Amino acid sequence: MTQILAGPDCTTMAEVRAGVDQLDRELVTLLARRFAYMDAAARIKPSRDRVRDEYRKAQVIDQARAEARRLGVPEAVIAEMWETLVEGSIAYELATFDRTRG
Repeated sequence: MTQILAGPDCTTMAEVRAGVDQLDRELVTLLARRFAYMDAAARIKPSRDRVRDEYRKAQVIDQARAEARRLGVPEAVIAEMWETLVEGSIAYELATFDRTRG
C-alpha cells in the first residue's frame, strides 16, 4: 500500500494522485454520513413543504464560505460546491420523504 503524504511533501504525481484518491474516498464517506442526516430530516419534518428551507440553505453555504476563508481556500469555489451539495441534499430528502411517507 502506498504511503499517503501531505500535499506539500509530494514530489511525484503518483504521490499526489494517491493522496487525492484517498481524500476522495474519505469525502464520500463523510457525504454518506451527511445524507444519513437527510434521511433523519425527511423522517422528522412534519410535511413535504418543510423540506426546502431557503434561510437554512443560505446559512449552510455562508458557513462553508467562512470556513473556506479561514482555511485560505477559494471561497467562490466552495460556495458553488456547497450550492450543488445543498440542492442535491434537498432533492434526496424530497425523494426520501416521498418514498417513506408519501
